Amino acid sequence: MTDHSITPPPELVQEWWEQADQYQDDPRTYFDYVATEAAQWGADQELEACLRLVEIDAGEDAYDFARYIRAARRPEPKQPSLKEQALLALSHLVKGADESMDTTEAAEYVRRALEALPE
Repeated sequence: MTDHSITPPPELVQEWWEQADQYQDDPRTYFDYVATEAAQWGADQELEACLRLVEIDAGEDAYDFARYIRAARRPEPKQPSLKEQALLALSHLVKGADESMDTTEAAEYVRRALEALPE
């Protein structure tokens, strides 16, 4: 019997727990983050497995169809707006806790956002 279980590798689960540290003040959100990442990972694995079967079994036309489905169901992530980047940067500067951004980068986002405001 073929094993079709979708279980993320332990290293990936560990990475999600480490990323969830940003929510350590709210345990509900902390666990929600890991659960959401695991659900998304599992859904992505299942979609890719199904699309590979379509591509393999149905020939060239199916390849384009699979690409269309993949693009529709997993669109590229939207880039944050300058306002969103500046707010994140400001939060970083105030809290000093976001290690994903250094102070110079944070200040640059705030500067660009301020320059974009009308006089």
